[in-house]
Amino acid sequence: MLFDLDGTLLDTVDAITFALNQALAERSLAGLPVSEVRSMIGRGGPMLIERALARLGAALDQSEQAALLERYFLLYEHIESGAEHSARVYPGAADCLRQLHGLQLQLAVVTNKQQHLARGLLARLGLGQWIQVLIGGDSCARRKPDPQPLQVACEAMRVPTSQALMVGDSINDVLAARAAGVPVVCVPYGYNEGNDSRQLPCDGFVDTLAQLPALLTRVTV
Repeated sequence: MLFDLDGTLLDTVDAITFALNQALAERSLAGLPVSEVRSMIGRGGPMLIERALARLGAALDQSEQAALLERYFLLYEHIESGAEHSARVYPGAADCLRQLHGLQLQLAVVTNKQQHLARGLLARLGLGQWIQVLIGGDSCARRKPDPQPLQVACEAMRVPTSQALMVGDSINDVLAARAAGVPVVCVPYGYNEGNDSRQLPCDGFVDTLAQLPALLTRVTV
């Protein structure tokens, strides 16, 4: 089982927005509302910065953009590692992981977020105990929608991609899964770059992750 993180297991948009806006403000750039940032999440921090600058019509050279990205990561980590972190587990996600682990399925998180940030969030929110493998946006050469992160996760679990299932919320998850030859189930509530997640060309939907264990049981019986 391969799970996306932001928008699938965790709602992190408030912290992402706050860190992004503070990093932008330090360069005398305007902030963006949560609704706009939500529509820009996907493909990792570098893409978020590119999209924010494009939305603001701001031109930064490569070194300035890299510095802005680094500052964003530092601010985000500070926010999410503090006692007042705003990330929350989506309803049903924890129970889903617990049940799947009880079924002796191997569980991985495949995210475009930096690996150490993802690991910290999973630990603080009590989900890390069920995750055997974590692949972040800096764990391999390419990020989703490239299939490489999914392939690396399967290799780490010694499972062929044909025996894996991807669970995500965005077109990036679907494209990565299709390219890797992995079936994909989506949730309708996450971050799909401003597009309706119900229109994703996936193999099925679950309204909440609480429905996933029963779905898998029906399919395998």
